[in-house]
Amino acid sequence: MKILAVALVAMLLSLSMPLTYLYNTPVVFNGMASWYSEQDPGVLKTTANMETFDDSKLTCAMWDMPFNALLKVTNVENGKFVYVRVNDRGPAKRLVQEGRVIDLTKKAFSYINSLETGLIEVEIEII
Repeated sequence: MKILAVALVAMLLSLSMPLTYLYNTPVVFNGMASWYSEQDPGVLKTTANMETFDDSKLTCAMWDMPFNALLKVTNVENGKFVYVRVNDRGPAKRLVQEGRVIDLTKKAFSYINSLETGLIEVEIEII
């Protein structure tokens, strides 16, 4: 019974800790990023977690991250980075299959690259 209790506590603690604490190293992965705004066709007025969508906030859309996860997104080409919070789901599944892993809001993308560029290679670190 004691072993079961210890295992249960360890499991619960691991669920509440960021991955960086569990592995003692940052969790980083690469992919392509784009941006989206309120003016884009098909963009809803609310995000997947039911917040009002606001493209002037530092937020993003990502499929495999929990809502409210904090991410450091770095433009691989120029080294500029931005911290964003996950509050939406995306990019579209067909785009994910092509290597796109994250959609940043217009404001977040503008911190790391010109908006004239629609797609950039990024490194994403879970904070």
